[in-house]
Amino acid sequence: MGTDINGFVECRAWRLHEDGEESVWHAAIDLFLLNITRNYDAFGCLFGIRNYAGFRPLAEERGRPPDASDRVRAELDRWSDQVFGITWITWAELRATDWTEPAEDTDSRLHQYRRTADGLEYVGKSMWSRQFAEAVGLPEQEMGRTWPEGSEWHIGDIVYRSERMSRREAVEDGGEWEPVWTVMEALASQHGDDNVRLVVWFDN
Repeated sequence: MGTDINGFVECRAWRLHEDGEESVWHAAIDLFLLNITRNYDAFGCLFGIRNYAGFRPLAEERGRPPDASDRVRAELDRWSDQVFGITWITWAELRATDWTEPAEDTDSRLHQYRRTADGLEYVGKSMWSRQFAEAVGLPEQEMGRTWPEGSEWHIGDIVYRSERMSRREAVEDGGEWEPVWTVMEALASQHGDDNVRLVVWFDN
């Protein structure tokens, strides 16, 4: 069973409140319209969900903002028993992120490459490979463990490597999160970096 992300970009627009009252948060756009990809590396890097790559999450388990918009509160009240990992992050925090920062640990999934006449071709990464386990005598229950960075095994035409990812590899520049960042940046240009945030939650 996979894990999916849900949420809203919220904005605290200073013009949209009565005189003498504090500004409130408004749901600007449903995350569904911007990014519905199931990218566990990004989930782990940003929010600590399915964090197989061992990142220090930017915003993990903060819960529902106490001043969440009416739309966000309504959605979370509606699905409260089916969601988890509720959290939020501001555009100011995202702008301050060092995307070159490496994960705190090596990826618990071995990265796999196929040897070709033109060199190594990336195949993917996985916590379980029968070929690898049988070749190195590894019990199935130990798959998913971490190995020293740079460890490498050549088995048939496949090269298995233990690698450490960077934030930029998890959240690629110009990748599926770019529409989200574009909307947040546009709102922040009008209302301030601390007045734009992304509120998310997850379900299986």
